[in-house]
Amino acid sequence: MPFPAGGPTDGMARIISDRLGAVLGQNIVVENRGGGAGGSIGAKFVATSDPDGYTILITPGGSLTTGPAVHSNIGYDPVKAFVPVGQLIDTPQVMVVHRDLPVKTLAELVAYAKANPGKISWGSQGFGTAPHLLAELFKLDAGVNIVHVPYRGTAPMLAAIVAGEVQMVADPMTTVLPHIQSGKLRPLAITSATRSPKLPDVPTVIEAGYPKLQAPFWLGVVAPAGTPPDIIDKLNAAFRESLARPETRARLDTLGAEIKIGTPAEFEKLLADELAKWTAVVKAANIKVE
Repeated sequence: MPFPAGGPTDGMARIISDRLGAVLGQNIVVENRGGGAGGSIGAKFVATSDPDGYTILITPGGSLTTGPAVHSNIGYDPVKAFVPVGQLIDTPQVMVVHRDLPVKTLAELVAYAKANPGKISWGSQGFGTAPHLLAELFKLDAGVNIVHVPYRGTAPMLAAIVAGEVQMVADPMTTVLPHIQSGKLRPLAITSATRSPKLPDVPTVIEAGYPKLQAPFWLGVVAPAGTPPDIIDKLNAAFRESLARPETRARLDTLGAEIKIGTPAEFEKLLADELAKWTAVVKAANIKVE
């Protein structure tokens, strides 16, 4: 797990691993190795591990797509260093603003940002994370001047927007929903193709007129390159069986996470598409690592 314990990704990984151990008849150890661009320290550790199926990486896009798109010297080639096992879940990201910002729709936000260039700050979970690149894509697509403020993870970023240090963030439903329900944050749009039953009144970015901003948060598993195909298939089947259990599905559903287990080939295509998309955004936005 390329992120610290206690965060949203870690929480979902532990729910999934609880059942996985029983399916495989093995003790599953969730080892947190946080740090680096989008979680690259943990990814690098797995990339250099023995390809025997006993060390695998459970991660969102950061270490496999957005991080490598931003950091050319990340220390591994995400395409050559890993073999996909499968996507596990996805959950919509929600574009939210602090309740004091006088906007209620994405269109009003764009108008406000154009009238107040440089006045809106967008907090992210860190440089090279998916929400950071979504902010850059929003700036390009809407033609607005907003300021990106990176934090060291989800918890400090959410604390910052609740306190009004930044005016806007995009965050997975799994962690931002309680702050929306408490009224501290106002949702403007869901970054998915369909509305969420958890927030039925919040339009999608497509409905709001910005279809390019589709960027759901997902969690998937990869193994070190060279892992035999029969082991990959066995792991994929084990995750599929783990996620089929009603109790596991119910625990993930309370977080707003939707089971989306697919084949290794389907996950490979998703990774390739996202790496191409975010690499193009980095180039268009002329993002340079300082």
